[in-house]
Amino acid sequence: MDRLEKKILQIIDEHREEIIAFGRDIWTHAEMGYKEFRTAGKFAEKMKGNAETVEGLAITGVKSYLKPKTEGDVNVCLMGELDALPISNHRDTNPETGASHCCGHNAQITGLVGAKYALEDEEIKAALGGNVIFFAVPAEEFVDIEFKNDLIRQGKIGYGGGKCELIRIGALEDIDVTVGHHTDPGADARIGNGASNGFVNKTVCFTGKASHAAGAPDRGVDALAARDVAVTALNAQRETFRDRDAVRVHGYVSRGGEAMNVIADTVTMEYSVRANNIPAYKDASEKFDRSMRAGAIALGAGCEIVTLPGYLPTIPLENVDVMAEAISDVMGEYNYTNVDLERHPAASTGSTDYGDLSSLIPLFQFKTGGYTGELHNVNMDPVDEELAYIVTAKIFAVMAYKLLKNNAEEARKTMASFTPLFTRQEYCELMDSLSKTEVIEPNFIKPLD
Repeated sequence: MDRLEKKILQIIDEHREEIIAFGRDIWTHAEMGYKEFRTAGKFAEKMKGNAETVEGLAITGVKSYLKPKTEGDVNVCLMGELDALPISNHRDTNPETGASHCCGHNAQITGLVGAKYALEDEEIKAALGGNVIFFAVPAEEFVDIEFKNDLIRQGKIGYGGGKCELIRIGALEDIDVTVGHHTDPGADARIGNGASNGFVNKTVCFTGKASHAAGAPDRGVDALAARDVAVTALNAQRETFRDRDAVRVHGYVSRGGEAMNVIADTVTMEYSVRANNIPAYKDASEKFDRSMRAGAIALGAGCEIVTLPGYLPTIPLENVDVMAEAISDVMGEYNYTNVDLERHPAASTGSTDYGDLSSLIPLFQFKTGGYTGELHNVNMDPVDEELAYIVTAKIFAVMAYKLLKNNAEEARKTMASFTPLFTRQEYCELMDSLSKTEVIEPNFIKPLD
């Protein structure tokens, strides 16, 4: 660790109380995706003093440049997510939004704020052979689908995921390398350079015919029964999924009828269809649709299947030595695990819109702990604010410095060895091709007299 790296750590330590106070504030004021106006505003306020800050990208996104933009600069982006989860029964749930940061995204945004304190130091800033972009992005959690669909219908967004939308509108075009973070309650810190699943989202609505469930069931068409047949057919497809594709198909019934003594005329479901490669989740998506059709046809019900593009599989970088060095330099008394394959397999069956970004831009990811419980669970709580917020800030800042020092030598090496999977146009064409709506008209048989 050189003198300026030590100075980075010292400056962040000097701002420790301010950084932790910011993390606590965001923790208790969680907001849902594309609704994070307070969080975005607080972040933008902390970016004051930067050369330029652009707000309102993809509705709530905030992009802030440390230095004046210069043609030909290498731009390293430190990225964090604004949104939270619809977990309404956590003790720190925001009562105004019903949202909770059981995803740990508050640590990401706090880490960016903490890193800024160090990187804006004039001596450190002068040593950077390029620029740093602090980017707070919206809507990583693929939830609240009806709200997002409404935004799409209004033309306010094109895609459900925040990074996907930022790619679509060209807001990431000047980023050369990205550094991203995620909370991991099971470790102090580690590299998060594994692959992940991609997915498409399904919203299904079965339409039946209401009738008295006891007095005249023969005069109704049970949408709930159509759903049951469809899910049985879907479950029969599971043995056709290859193990190596890590296919996951899961969902829930968002509306299942009105009363136990009324034949259900409307049943809606939301599902995710995931796999670790695009052909596999396209295959699983077709089998899902086929199963939904079968349920509708068997009962004579109507069915609408809406497919939304979700996220792409994450593409890991081949060389992450610079990140390993940065984490090792920062950890101090904490433990550093490069990759623990028994507890943290290199591939995740979950999904993130960092996968989409990794298809176009080289992506470094790291994980820090500081929380107890499990991600996306009501039992998750911050218990070590030093690790959750301060260590996260230090890793962000040291990574930016290591990538950009010596005329951005490490960043340029990363850029030279990276081959994007898509251009932005090709990416949008793929995403648009995954979006479709299929309607099966009801075939109600006239009841017997």
